[in-house]
Amino acid sequence: MISVNELENLLNQGKISSIYLLFGEEKYLIENSLKKIKKTFGELVKGINYILIDETNIQEIIPNIETPAFGYNKKLIIARNTGLFRKDSKKKNPKLVETKELLNKYINDNIDLIKESVVIVFIEDEAEKDDLLESFEKLGIVCKFDYQKPIEIQKRIKNICQAYKVNIDSNVIQYFIESCGTNMQDLINEIRKLIEYAGENGTIKKEDIDSLSIKQIDSVIFDLTDNLGKKNIKSAMEVLYDLLYLKEPIQKILVTLYNHFKKLYLVKIALKNNKDILTTLNLKPNQTFLVSKYKNQSNYFEEKDLKNILKEFADLDYKYKIGLIDINIGLEAILCTYCS
Repeated sequence: MISVNELENLLNQGKISSIYLLFGEEKYLIENSLKKIKKTFGELVKGINYILIDETNIQEIIPNIETPAFGYNKKLIIARNTGLFRKDSKKKNPKLVETKELLNKYINDNIDLIKESVVIVFIEDEAEKDDLLESFEKLGIVCKFDYQKPIEIQKRIKNICQAYKVNIDSNVIQYFIESCGTNMQDLINEIRKLIEYAGENGTIKKEDIDSLSIKQIDSVIFDLTDNLGKKNIKSAMEVLYDLLYLKEPIQKILVTLYNHFKKLYLVKIALKNNKDILTTLNLKPNQTFLVSKYKNQSNYFEEKDLKNILKEFADLDYKYKIGLIDINIGLEAILCTYCS
């Protein structure tokens, strides 16, 4: 199994293998690698030298490998979410198990033919360690696309800005990620807007991000909580009204606030018992930067206050559902109480 960086380096050099298994959570980078494979492969004619396979027609993959790409030297076969590599495939679909065994035997017996005539790319959500995966590792390239760590995301954003001759400081990149999340597709969409606004030889600033970028609701909730902790009622309410103006459902805001304060409460407990915050909050590798943010915000509140806020959020949800209170008024009342 190779790393994402190793795979990207090979593809940037125009080197492609005959067999790929690309799987994991970071879909944007998977699709980006697939684009590079297609570009290196060359002209694609669907049904002739370009074949699409999924779970509904996975049984056709061997016949498609054996059928010549008439008029072309090679054929590109893209197999998406076939189920062959799922952990539960054996339990749910006996035919899939049979296809898996046939494919494993076929690629081992016919690897020379495959190298001459086909490029096969499997794109899956997950991949169980088994005989088929081992064959792919031995005969081709297997790459797992985990969510990128903050430092890796920062490097990618920096490289994109440099490619367009736009300046951006490291602290601004950090703020950009904290504001817009860690989903690479979302970040690419947002950085493109900022690059266009800054222009060649321009500089992206924090105020540009505040003015132009679509912030993730979790980031906005951090801002709201900061104002609550600092007892700044005016700013806290402005953040709430901005969310409502942007058409965020009030129920979603309430749920997000509840989950946010629950994490602050868990951090408070973890600190008291010398527990690891990253593990306590079950944060992913691309969310490690959140540890210090949650830790700092938990200092604004006493443990008993956090427990009471959670109870009031839960009570508000119940009273709203049975028609005893307007949810907007109830939420504003809770926020005002803990800003006073």
